[in-house]
Amino acid sequence: MIKIDAGDFFLVEPSEEYAEQIAEYKQAFLDADSSMDGCGPLRRCEDAITYIAECRKYTSPETLPDGWVLTTQFFYIRKADNRLVGMIQVRHYFNDWLSKFGGHIGYSIKPCERRKGYATSMLKAILPYCKDLGLDKILITCIDGNIGSEKAILNNGGVYESTVCEPDRNRNLKRFWIQL
Repeated sequence: MIKIDAGDFFLVEPSEEYAEQIAEYKQAFLDADSSMDGCGPLRRCEDAITYIAECRKYTSPETLPDGWVLTTQFFYIRKADNRLVGMIQVRHYFNDWLSKFGGHIGYSIKPCERRKGYATSMLKAILPYCKDLGLDKILITCIDGNIGSEKAILNNGGVYESTVCEPDRNRNLKRFWIQL
């Protein structure tokens, strides 16, 4: 189990300890009609235990589903109250879709916890892990118009490359690179 200290927060892989909070996190996004970026299979899982098991499948070549890439899912936990405030996913390499639209990292902050700088600090905390994976630069995309996400990327050294249209969802995505 990977755990990364991040000051007043820590990043940790999904575990049963957070099962109730996983369900709350998912419901908060459904209630807000917000996309669950960086949450892995959360939207399609019926319950938290299934979600945790699914996340674990993506961490090993032996259990990795066909067509997917090795991925590490993290929760961003506030130390003061042990609350799940964000999720961030690191994809270790690209498939075709990730190289165009998804990038190395996806993330989200629980709707009631937004506008507090958490996305910026969560992204900053995960960058050393990316470097430890052997990455020298990472691609991050965000939906065009998501000012908060774009600020988090720029605050972490993101350099804008281009905007592309993701045809399956008919949305424009801004592409940024962060040099590690």
